[in-house]
Amino acid sequence: MSLIVAARFQTFDEATLAAQKLFAEGYTEDDIHTFYVSIAGEHGRFPLGGDRVADPDAKGGHFGAVAGASLLGLVFALVAGVIAAQFAASIFITIAAAGVGAYIGALAGAMWVIGRKKRVRTAPGEPEKSHPPVRQAGVMLALHVDIGHEQQARQLLREAGGTDIERANGRWQDGKWQDFDPLDPPRRVEAPTTAN
Repeated sequence: MSLIVAARFQTFDEATLAAQKLFAEGYTEDDIHTFYVSIAGEHGRFPLGGDRVADPDAKGGHFGAVAGASLLGLVFALVAGVIAAQFAASIFITIAAAGVGAYIGALAGAMWVIGRKKRVRTAPGEPEKSHPPVRQAGVMLALHVDIGHEQQARQLLREAGGTDIERANGRWQDGKWQDFDPLDPPRRVEAPTTAN
């Protein structure tokens, strides 16, 4: 495993200027890998797109959708049946009302179940459960460094305009960070900055 220090830049031009500063400090082309990182959810891991099989926040939403559709579909069908009986209307009104109720119930039920998890608070003293940090989109300049030069590399990247500087151990081969995974939470060595 190799020590890698990386920083995010807004454009490839900014990353190229940073690479030129690194070359002036003695780094070679085999030490620098520049590539684009897409926004979260846009890494195309699956044929239909996306990064994950399912959104972890949507867990259990299908049960709420079925329950809501059943309950409100039945209520709307009963109400429409009573109204239709009063006015000697067609059975189609009852069927349409049941469909509308099922649709509204499915939406409401799914949202109730999914939103319920967000309303649950942790016990006092227990750490809040949250998502791991997400790597921001942008041009990533990864730098292969020796252990003794890590601090200098971070300083050079910062001075060159790099943000969200992170540290990683990875497989560096043929001048590239071969095992980079955009879904792995970044191990930032400095506080993340907001995009302009």
